[in-house]
Amino acid sequence: MRVVFLEEVEGTARTGDVKNVADGFARNYLLPRKLAAPATDHYINIAQAKAGKEERRQEKVDEEARDRVLPKVDGKAVEIEVRVGEQGKLFGSVTARDIAEALQAVTRVELEHRQVDLKEPIRELGGHEVTIRVTRNVLATVTVNVVPVGGLPTEEAPEEGSVEVASASEAEGEVSPSSEEMIAEEIVEEEPPIETGGNNEEQAAEEEEESDSLER
Repeated sequence: MRVVFLEEVEGTARTGDVKNVADGFARNYLLPRKLAAPATDHYINIAQAKAGKEERRQEKVDEEARDRVLPKVDGKAVEIEVRVGEQGKLFGSVTARDIAEALQAVTRVELEHRQVDLKEPIRELGGHEVTIRVTRNVLATVTVNVVPVGGLPTEEAPEEGSVEVASASEAEGEVSPSSEEMIAEEIVEEEPPIETGGNNEEQAAEEEEESDSLER
């Protein structure tokens, strides 16, 4: 069925558009709600008059948005904390509603999630540029920084001095003594010193004197 749209139907047509639509869609939805009418000259004239009035109203809304709202939103950055797993994967995702709420908290500008032009939810950490439809014809760009709750995790530091000692030993080429070498050194230290020189000669002379006295 060929109809003329008397009101804007989001995703389908704007006021004053003339289109062919399915008969069931026209009879069951568009015509009963007076969103569209048969595309006769009479209804086309009505629709075009409404479209002109709507266009003038939209121009006024756009001008006000450029002057008062756009400077508060365009170029802004918001930070949204999320829970992440061990591999940095998000538990869940960041939605248009999350972004609208975060941006509203920063700018004090009331925004609906439908104004956030997000094709699909954000599922990765980092910065993401997102378009905001302030009005139909006025667009802003914001940066959404998705970060882990509590900030980025840090690696555990090694015990103090452990790395330095190991590396110093390796650099100097030192090898720790084995247990067998340590025991051998202790045995050598415990053995009494052997007397040399004159002491042995005196002991031999005394033994000869004792043998002579026994023979007599």
